[in-house]
Amino acid sequence: MQQLTKITLAWELFESGVPQIHIADKLNVNRDTIRLWIKEIKQVGLLDFLEGYTNAKKGQRVKRKTDGLLKSRIYRLREENRDCCGQKIKEFLFDEYQIELSVTSIYKILGEKYQLSKWKHNQKRGPIPEAKKPREVVQMDTVDFGAVFAFTGVDIYSKEASVKLYPSLTAKDGLDFLTFSFNNRYQHVELLQTDGGPEFKAEFRSNIFKFADRFRVSRPYKKNEQAYIHRII
Repeated sequence: MQQLTKITLAWELFESGVPQIHIADKLNVNRDTIRLWIKEIKQVGLLDFLEGYTNAKKGQRVKRKTDGLLKSRIYRLREENRDCCGQKIKEFLFDEYQIELSVTSIYKILGEKYQLSKWKHNQKRGPIPEAKKPREVVQMDTVDFGAVFAFTGVDIYSKEASVKLYPSLTAKDGLDFLTFSFNNRYQHVELLQTDGGPEFKAEFRSNIFKFADRFRVSRPYKKNEQAYIHRII
């Protein structure tokens, strides 16, 4: 499917009330890219957005020069997308500006301004959890609906779900949802699994073991590791 067709379909689905996460799945496009498309179309209109996108494709691509403008774009993309990783910034740079830049170069630029964590991409995290009884494994994730965020948990064996809406996506919200879910539904589990989002760090992470014996973070871009909860949301 051509990219212009995907953009047009994304907007039509959005206007029909389809959640952005479902649009991303249907079109096989990163959910944050869908959000950026829709944000720009709201500002300039679909036809102007498509024209600008087409003209950008025809023009000469920006050289791999890490000048001040490129750095500011990278910083903005990171801040607007909740401290996203270098791989996502790479996708956004190409989608918005047709700039191709390696993930390594992006992290070098980010390191000039931010204190980045020393994350080992090949760090062992144990096998993908399975459950043979209730309260053995609970997965948590969040869904961005634009104005609100739906924090969601699911017992992967019993399929019991817990959902609560928040206006922001912070670790304090994550802690509130953790307390809400376990006090009202799960009580205690053997293993709690989340992705690496900021809502599941800081205050959230320091209180996990009040409710779970073990904690596991799913690997980035491995959707099958959060497969149970993705079927619900």
